[in-house]
Amino acid sequence: RVQLEESGGGSVQPGGSLKLSCVASGSRYENFLMGWFRQTPGKEREGIASIDSDSHIIYHPSVKGRFTISKVKANNTLYLQMNSLKPEDTAMYYCAASSPGWWAPLERSRYRYWGQGTQVTVSS
Repeated sequence: RVQLEESGGGSVQPGGSLKLSCVASGSRYENFLMGWFRQTPGKEREGIASIDSDSHIIYHPSVKGRFTISKVKANNTLYLQMNSLKPEDTAMYYCAASSPGWWAPLERSRYRYWGQGTQVTVSS
C-alpha cells in the first residue's frame, strides 16, 4: 500500500508560479507510475502530467510547456512545477500512484492510490 501526501498549494496571481510536492510512503514508490490530476467542482478529475520509473513523461495539452513533472527517488517525492499560471488552472490538485507500466498514464481509472489534494487558486 502507498500513502501519498501533497503540499505546496496556495493562491497566486496570473502569471505566477507554484511548486507542488507529493511525498510517498509505505511501499516501493520508485517503480510506480506517478501522476498529477486536478479537479474543479462539477467536473471530472483530469490527468495533467505523469511520469514512470523509466522517466517517460506525458502532459495534458492544457499544461504542456508551462508545467514540469519530476521526482526524486532519494526522498520519495514527486513534484509539479507550475509556471505561467492562469485562472483556469484553479483547481484541487491530486497526486496519484499506480502499478508499473506505461499505459493510460493520464486516465483516472489507471490509478489506485490517491493523496488528499491541495488547492491551487489563480486570481488577481
